[in-house]
Amino acid sequence: MTADLRQRVPSLRPVEASSPDAGPAPTAHPSGREKHGRLVQILRGVSVAVYFVTCATAIHATQLIGAPLYWINRELFYGYMSLTKQSFGLLITTMTHWWGPTTIRISGDASVADEMRKTEDGLVEFSFPERMVMIANHQIYTDWLYLWWVGYANSPKMHGSLYIILKESLKYIPIVGPGMMFYGFIFMSRKMAVDQPRLAYRLGKLKKQHTAPEGRKYLDPMWLLLFPEGTNASQNGKNRSAKWAEKIGVKNPDHMLLPRSTGCYFCLNELKGTVDYVYDCTVAYEGVARGKFGEVIFTLGGTYIRGQPPKSVNFYWRRFRLDDIPLSNLDEFDVWLRERWYEKDALMEQYITTGRFPPSPAEVLTKGQEAFLETEVRTRYPFEFLQIFTVLGAFGLMVNLALKVWNRFLSVVS
Repeated sequence: MTADLRQRVPSLRPVEASSPDAGPAPTAHPSGREKHGRLVQILRGVSVAVYFVTCATAIHATQLIGAPLYWINRELFYGYMSLTKQSFGLLITTMTHWWGPTTIRISGDASVADEMRKTEDGLVEFSFPERMVMIANHQIYTDWLYLWWVGYANSPKMHGSLYIILKESLKYIPIVGPGMMFYGFIFMSRKMAVDQPRLAYRLGKLKKQHTAPEGRKYLDPMWLLLFPEGTNASQNGKNRSAKWAEKIGVKNPDHMLLPRSTGCYFCLNELKGTVDYVYDCTVAYEGVARGKFGEVIFTLGGTYIRGQPPKSVNFYWRRFRLDDIPLSNLDEFDVWLRERWYEKDALMEQYITTGRFPPSPAEVLTKGQEAFLETEVRTRYPFEFLQIFTVLGAFGLMVNLALKVWNRFLSVVS
C-alpha cells in the first residue's frame, strides 16, 4: 500500500554527453521527453490558439451584448457577468483537459478534510463556503488556472464568483484584458497610495448587502484569490526575498518567497464581518527539484504544445477563522502571515523530500474517503464548454429573426 502511494520522481540528473567536447548535456524534463514531433506541435499550437481565441472572443462578445444592463439594473449586470466568468472557467478547464492533462492530488488538515470528497464519477467535490478569501503560494503562471478549477469543482459551483488581484499591465491584453475588467478583477500598480482607493472601491462592491423581495438581506458569493508573495517563484524573486529578509532581520523561506502583508491586511480588514474564513492552499508541482523553479520547467508551450504538463499538481488545504487573525495591527498581522508561510515552507520541504504533502487526518474523513484525493482537471460533461456560445447563438437568432421580419415588412409596404 505504501509503495502504491509513493510518488515516483523522475531523475533530474543531466544525461551524459556523447563526447568530451559535446558541452553540458540537457537536463531531463520531469514529465519525460517531448511527446510530439515538430509537425504535431505546430498543429497543437494552432488548435490551442484557435480554441482559446474563438472561445475568448465569444465570451467578450457576450459581455458586450450585456454591457447595457449596467445602466438598466446593476444587480442583473453583475449576475450576467458572473455567467461569462463561468464560461471562462469552462474554457480553461476544457483546454487543460484536452491539451495539458494532469493529476490533481489533494489533502488538507483537520479544518478542511471533511469539505473535500471523491464523487462516483472520479471527480472531486469541495464544499467550501460561498464567501471566503483564498491565499496561496505562487509557483508558476498557471497557478490561478488550477485554483479556478477548484471553484468549478465546488458545491455550490463558484467558478463564476472568483475574483483575482492582478498586475495592472494585464488589462491591456486584447480581448482578455477587457474581459477581466468585466469580471470585476482588481488591477494593481503595486503602489499602495494608488492601489488602496481602487481596492477600497472594488472590495466595497464585494461586501455590499442586497435585499431579497421578501426582505431578507444577503451578500453575493465571492472567492477572493490573493498571492501574498506578489509574484511567482523565480531566481530574481528569490534574490529580492532574501534581501528583504536580511533587511528586516527574519529568515528567508527555503522554497517560497517572503509574503508581503500590506495588501492582504487591507483586504481582510475591508471584508471583515462579511467573510468568516481564510482558506490557505499550498501548491506543489511534481518534478520541481530542490532549488529549482517551476516557471522554468512548466512553461505554457511545454504544457499545452509539447505535451509536457506537470504529472501532478498537489494541493494542501488549511482554514483559518478570520476572528482568530490579528487584524488590529499591521505589524502583528505581518508576523502572523510570515509564520503561516514558514509552515507552508515546511510543507514544501516534506513534499520535496517524500513526494507527498501530509495526508488528510483519518479521524475526520468520511467513511470510505481516501487520505489523498486524486482526480483530473476536467468538466463533468465532455462538451460543457459549448455553453460559452449560448448567449451569442441566441442573440444571433434574434437578430436574424428581426432582419427577416423587417425585410418582410419592407416587402409588404413596397
